[in-house]
Amino acid sequence: MFDSKARSPWTSLQGIERITVSPGKHRIEDSITIPGSKSLTNRALIMSALADGKSQISGILKSDDSYWCIEALKKLGVNIKLQGNTAYVNGNRGWWNSADLYIGSAGTIARFLPGVLAACHEGEWELEASQSMRKRPVAPLIDALKELGAEIDYLAAKDYYPLRIKGTEMKGGEVSLSGAISSQFISGILIAAPCFNETTTVTIKDEIVQHAYVYLTLDLMKEYGADVQDDHALQQIVINPQGYKAEDIQLEPDASAACYFLALAAVTNGRIRINGLTEKTKQPDIQMLEVFEQMGCRVTKGADFIELEGTMKLKGDFEISMKEMSDQALTLAAIAPFADGPITIKGVAHIRHHESDRISVICKALTQLGIITEEFNDGLKVYPGKPKPALLNTYDDHRVAMALALIGARAEGIELNDPGCVSKTFPPYFALLEDLGVRITKHQA
Repeated sequence: MFDSKARSPWTSLQGIERITVSPGKHRIEDSITIPGSKSLTNRALIMSALADGKSQISGILKSDDSYWCIEALKKLGVNIKLQGNTAYVNGNRGWWNSADLYIGSAGTIARFLPGVLAACHEGEWELEASQSMRKRPVAPLIDALKELGAEIDYLAAKDYYPLRIKGTEMKGGEVSLSGAISSQFISGILIAAPCFNETTTVTIKDEIVQHAYVYLTLDLMKEYGADVQDDHALQQIVINPQGYKAEDIQLEPDASAACYFLALAAVTNGRIRINGLTEKTKQPDIQMLEVFEQMGCRVTKGADFIELEGTMKLKGDFEISMKEMSDQALTLAAIAPFADGPITIKGVAHIRHHESDRISVICKALTQLGIITEEFNDGLKVYPGKPKPALLNTYDDHRVAMALALIGARAEGIELNDPGCVSKTFPPYFALLEDLGVRITKHQA
């Protein structure tokens, strides 16, 4: 459940035990700016740290995940300075200090750091994680790294954090691994591979749950000067031993975070414009625009913005695979009760292994609200209904909390415990909801 150690100084709502989310008194109609991409922030920080020279990363997301990434890199001896939402990183080509590192609940760090540490020529590190991260298996990644020569040991339960890693000369070579649980396992190998001594060929032996995040990794690697080639289907990726170069980059807004506010407009018949985000982003959650249109919303795709205007009654009666945009499965489930027919979400079995068993917990929450749901191994079906007042558990899961808050923007009496868990990826979430007119009442512990 709640793990206070995983919360960073950037955590919002300190000392707030629960909040009540209530519909606003006026129509929501505004334009907003969303912080930088969660997915790109930690990738860019680590690649900058591995580069030779000074990099400038503008538009970073300041959240628990990025805080623990920055703190870990500082302990490794990387010079990082922050000015507002810009990070200045003095990379040292991975010549890092030995240290004990804490990574919180950040899946990106948990999957990206082991490979790059293993490739350091010398040093030893112990990596500790939050309670929830210690329940998420990392075996596919660790097995693949060991196959390439890494020296990694489990310090408690096999296949789980915490880890001990010894630096060695990773030669590279051929390795195959699965992407069926998390695409981050693949990215963890890819990010480290330019630091290996020889060419590395990564073969995907089954499927990738979210191809787009691997493409994001590859694109950013190329931007930082890595020599990498892939076939379009991502069945085989070749990385040559050419290190990273320093780069100045501007991160785009986080599409996942933006979707909560587009959903807010959809479910309240409001209008929201997201500044700085376009349909051309490769972040996979941008595909939610098609879902909103299918539900009857009007979407405007500008040169430097996306705008959504809701509808009096959302359309349902459809089934959709959310495999490639699974972070939005809970968002769709939260607004589904307000549609005119049931909505079936499939293809997201892997989200049972995130901060919580997201399929199970969203079904429990909707059932508690009086909404009829059917739970499947890889998804759920949500029927139309009127949510009744309830105090809902957020399970220390940021996406559970953010999705359930959307119900409170439409229905009275929705309380959420531990709302501060949103700081994992979006600390100002509830403050921004409040700025838009949603009524937020805070209850202290």
